[in-house]
Amino acid sequence: MFEQLKNIDTAYKHIKTFSLVWVIVCGLISCFAIYQSFRAAQIARETIYVLAGGKAIEAFSAQRKDNIPVEARDHVKMFHHYFFTLDPDDKVIEGNLGKALYMADASARDQYNNLKENGYYNGVISGNISQGITADSIRVSLEQYPYYFRYYGTQKITRTTTIVTRRLVTEGTLRNVNRSDNNPHGFLIENWKTLENKDIHIKRR
Repeated sequence: MFEQLKNIDTAYKHIKTFSLVWVIVCGLISCFAIYQSFRAAQIARETIYVLAGGKAIEAFSAQRKDNIPVEARDHVKMFHHYFFTLDPDDKVIEGNLGKALYMADASARDQYNNLKENGYYNGVISGNISQGITADSIRVSLEQYPYYFRYYGTQKITRTTTIVTRRLVTEGTLRNVNRSDNNPHGFLIENWKTLENKDIHIKRR
């Protein structure tokens, strides 16, 4: 009889141990499943689809700090593109300069006003001049805020009789502002000035 009770007690201990292990295993599996569910939901929230040309392209969101260097360089590049891309058409000039001036402060508007007062844009129209610019390199320093940048570019000015190639170097700082349709990168160029703007090659047409 005592042997039977001993066996029952041993079996009860085994069942108790097994039940405890089973509860722990189930708890771990449940925690892992919950973690994976939250992780999948987070990944799903970071994934968006963009329609381009009738096709859905997968895109991923990212923290702004991860993209600051790329966005800052592109902001500087696009500002110079709009400011210096001109054609003998007042609508094109107004459209491009309007976009550029949304991306910078009064320092850019001052340069625009100086060029306008000196008849530069009228000369572009009357002389059938086309002007374009290519960014050679853009340096942005994130060590101190507002962020300092220096832009190196090459201008190509096509006149009736000549094609002039010019070297352009400018500098300024970038301040954070709210994003908008007119300023998608959320930066504002400040203290913008031209360091160098000289002819490097003239070709007869």
